Amino acid sequence: MGKVVLVTGAARQLGGRFVRRIQRDPDVERVIAVDAVTPPHRLGSAEFVRTDIRQSAIARVLAEHAVDTVVHLAVTGGSVGTGGAHSTVKETNVIGTMQLLGACQKSPTVRRLVVKSSTSVYGGTSRDPAVFTETTQPKSLPAGGFAKDAAEVEGYVRGFARRRPDVAVCVLRFANILGPFADSALAEYFSIPVMPTVLGYDPRLQFVHEDDVLDVLRLAAGEPRRGTLNSGTFNIAGDGVLLLSQCSRRLGRPTLPLLLPAVTWVGSALRAVGITDFSPEQIRLLTHGRVVETSQMRDVLGFEPVYTTAETFADFARSRGGGLLPPERAARAVDRMAAVLKVDGLDVDVDAVEGAKR
Repeated sequence: MGKVVLVTGAARQLGGRFVRRIQRDPDVERVIAVDAVTPPHRLGSAEFVRTDIRQSAIARVLAEHAVDTVVHLAVTGGSVGTGGAHSTVKETNVIGTMQLLGACQKSPTVRRLVVKSSTSVYGGTSRDPAVFTETTQPKSLPAGGFAKDAAEVEGYVRGFARRRPDVAVCVLRFANILGPFADSALAEYFSIPVMPTVLGYDPRLQFVHEDDVLDVLRLAAGEPRRGTLNSGTFNIAGDGVLLLSQCSRRLGRPTLPLLLPAVTWVGSALRAVGITDFSPEQIRLLTHGRVVETSQMRDVLGFEPVYTTAETFADFARSRGGGLLPPERAARAVDRMAAVLKVDGLDVDVDAVEGAKR
């Protein structure tokens, strides 16, 4: 008998793609896709069960299908394009996770749990270390938004792991997920014609490609390969970092540097008219950035991303089309500015003057 895998959050783009991907695993016999709404996309041969994980009915689903592997993808930051109030998203993230874990705890068949989390649990302040490891404690706990939800979810998962030590639990902390099909708030931010930024800051950012996300979820949902361990907590990100100014240049989209209070006001206005979910959490990311260490991902989990951070962003940028400024033209402008500065006797790195494109 093969595995019976239950996947939550099947109506979202990432959840639907994973449902179709995991069906191809030869060790998987059946896939049960769960969500509170009917998915707008195909789910292949998976059996779709429309149920809200915030309700106790999820326990019946686990029992009826004798589920042995649960992949919890219904932990999300939401976005303007997905509709729904943040209160509903938060309830699904936190209350839904509590109900799901309660059902898993009572289930005699569940043997593996994979939870999608985020590097946002590390927070974002000026006092943060340059690089976060899986054991780094945040200087200040996230005060709200998806970051707080993810931190609470991980707390409940740790409690579940203590109560059910026979269940292999894997928590994957993903960096910002991008790709041609990305539907996150950050993807929406990168898609607006002019990107507001915080004056005086050029944060370092990391990305992980959505195809790599599917591959590592599949790895975590299966039996560990020889010499690896797929239970525990792992940072997942592509190699390298990009500055926000580099992202703007490669998109061909100009930036609008503003003082922090003005960025907050603009963010509220954009959110009110439904252009992008420019939350305080995202403003902190675009101020201080966030970079994580991924050695555990390679050495313990045994996963090597196909895409680097730069390659992930390039694939995303191609899917969004050209911006107001052609990237080649912006690059020439930056190169000319760097040349002028060197002529004047200043040894300035090109990356440090990429803002000249604005």
